[in-house]
Amino acid sequence: QVQLVESGGGSVQAGGSLRLSCATSGRTISNYRMGWFRQAPGKARTFVAAINWSGISTYTDSVKGRFTIYRENDKNTVYLRMNSLKPEDTAVYYCSAGQGYEISFSTEAYDYWGQGTQVTVSS
Repeated sequence: QVQLVESGGGSVQAGGSLRLSCATSGRTISNYRMGWFRQAPGKARTFVAAINWSGISTYTDSVKGRFTIYRENDKNTVYLRMNSLKPEDTAVYYCSAGQGYEISFSTEAYDYWGQGTQVTVSS
């Protein structure tokens, strides 16, 4: 079992920045794929960013160039740095972990999920 705890969410104005953290415990995550997803009110959970064990990352088009996912395996922590935030980024952000080396943007590829952290961007 892997436990995930997100932190770092909050309320910011458009153009601002936040860094989300995902602290993991239970097992080392060095060979897990890690992902960030988000869910806006009344909408489905959608992919934001993912990173594999070697540091290869991928992003949904709407956040490319603004968000950066990175991991510190020695700290069992994954981060999502979010710059130039927009009102449409407002959502609950979830960290996820999945066994496997390949990177993935599918929720089905992730076995463990955090409780989520709220990000609110005002215009």
